[in-house]
Amino acid sequence: MKRREAVGAMALAALTAAFKWTPAEAARAATFARDAMQAKTPFAPVFFTPHEWETVKTLADLVIPRYERSGSATDAGVPEFMDFMLNERPDGQVPMRGGLAWLDNECSERSGNTFLTSTEAERTAILDDIAWPRKARPELSQGVAFFNMFRDMTASGFWSSKMGVTDLDYQGNTFVAEWKGCPPEALQKLGVQYED
Repeated sequence: MKRREAVGAMALAALTAAFKWTPAEAARAATFARDAMQAKTPFAPVFFTPHEWETVKTLADLVIPRYERSGSATDAGVPEFMDFMLNERPDGQVPMRGGLAWLDNECSERSGNTFLTSTEAERTAILDDIAWPRKARPELSQGVAFFNMFRDMTASGFWSSKMGVTDLDYQGNTFVAEWKGCPPEALQKLGVQYED
């Protein structure tokens, strides 16, 4: 299983648990993000400040970048999804705003820049320090908690979007008239075979 597929499979459950959102609320946010992406006028965030908005877009695209098969988190409307969800469920506002401030502060302490004005190498260094909870130093625990929440929201927003569903090649509930077993190429990929 590829990283994107694994994150996609866990995303909705993690987000729902973290913020106590119902599946209906998450679906409503995904619909809102899709509609915002299709609107003729530019999206104006309600929760995020302009600086936070740019930071969220940059960070979301570092979590799920554009690649050969699919667009990035911002291409899928993830920042719009986040803005909507944070307006609907204020219990996530303080952790999000505090985490974005922590990120800028950590960047400032390391390089004198904000996250947005940091170099790619500086951003990578900070994210490498907080993206792996078991490896993170104890003094970075706030950054780790923020990044876990942010990554979960990004994944949930992406894989509940039309682009994310397409990326997963989700077929939905389809009727199978006759089960012929797993396709040979899938068995080979998994390194298994049917017993004779």
